[in-house]
Amino acid sequence: MGIIESIRKWIDGEVSDDPLAVVDEQARPRRVWEEFLVKVAREVEAVMQREMFTPPGGPTYIPPEYVVYLSSDDDKEWQGEKRRGLEQGLYYVLSERARELSGQTQLATKSFAVELRVDGTLNKGEFRVQPVWETSEAGGHTLVTARPAELGGGEQSNAPADTDQPESEVTKVAVRPQELYSVEVWRGGVRQSVVPVTKNEITIGRGSKSVTVDLPIKGDPEVSRSHATLELDNTGRYWFTPKGRNPTFVGGREIPREERVEVRPDEKIEIASFTLRIQPK
Repeated sequence: MGIIESIRKWIDGEVSDDPLAVVDEQARPRRVWEEFLVKVAREVEAVMQREMFTPPGGPTYIPPEYVVYLSSDDDKEWQGEKRRGLEQGLYYVLSERARELSGQTQLATKSFAVELRVDGTLNKGEFRVQPVWETSEAGGHTLVTARPAELGGGEQSNAPADTDQPESEVTKVAVRPQELYSVEVWRGGVRQSVVPVTKNEITIGRGSKSVTVDLPIKGDPEVSRSHATLELDNTGRYWFTPKGRNPTFVGGREIPREERVEVRPDEKIEIASFTLRIQPK
């Protein structure tokens, strides 16, 4: 942990010398991940400081999870043990930093999770950080934290009963669905959202009070209430089927209504003024 501790102190401003500059020449291959870790850690810390707040008389709140989006090329280079090492290094640096940022105020957030995902719109060497205050997806976390959420469907808490403990302080564990992939939603050249998908088949459309869709895209009257379906089969292939009355395009080709076509990750799915892109896990 020596180099990570040096990086943490450098980020915090405790030392002025770049710890990477004094790494032994024989350890040169390590510089790539060290430099990348420093860049990502600084950006996550900046997001952490922007998001943190302390209500009058209360503790300091900081987002408990941070999703770091990498380019497709960088994602391929950070796999397996190397990926877990990067996540753990970020977690170590940032959990220490969070406690220092809270100062004398109690920190309400007791633990953190750092997760790496793919953003096909980024170039190699670029990344972006998204804070997550509450999340329903699972998978890929360095640290999994039990959430104080109400259980439903007959599930029971794993926490022992304690009649002397106030109900608001009892931690209840809920099962979170597994994220299979995510879908980016773009409009007018601006990314509107990144929607996690936890089902093999989802419906897409603007929805209504009587029609519920899994991936809502609202604000354009040319989008049908239930405009299309998107399916992930057992072989890992994606299938798109238009259901709406207005034209729908996949990869620039108009797809007839009710025709099931294969769509590749990052291939454009155009529905009225919206563009969707699949991002695998």
